[in-house]
Amino acid sequence: MLVESLKRELKQKLGTEMEGEVTLLLFTSELASETCSDTRLMLRDVAELSDKINLRVQNFVLDKEEVERYRIDKIPAIAILGEEDKDYGIRFYGLPGGYEFGSLVAAIIQVSQGKTHFTEEAQQKLETIDTPLHIQVFVTPT
Repeated sequence: MLVESLKRELKQKLGTEMEGEVTLLLFTSELASETCSDTRLMLRDVAELSDKINLRVQNFVLDKEEVERYRIDKIPAIAILGEEDKDYGIRFYGLPGGYEFGSLVAAIIQVSQGKTHFTEEAQQKLETIDTPLHIQVFVTPT
């Protein structure tokens, strides 16, 4: 699915910037839509570029325990997990194509590093938040 030039560039980026292992946990149902199949193929290609990336596929209909554990309510859904399946709450719904592919790669790298790139001031402000937040970013293909 990914073109060879992008694979080469991405392999180098992942090789130099990734630190720990990451699991791409894909929730899908092959009967649901073409988008589920395309997402699976894309993630397979990404996972093949680094031995630090694992792809795990869960069936949205059959794997109810995992669906509930990760609070997945639509497919295709990608949860990006750190080492020992640490869940940072990062989810992608739908096919992360176009500009969102860059966001997916950035999320993979940040999870592998186990840290964010916030300024110290921003980090201090975030630490004052004492109630749960649910942040969603919506994008549309252009």
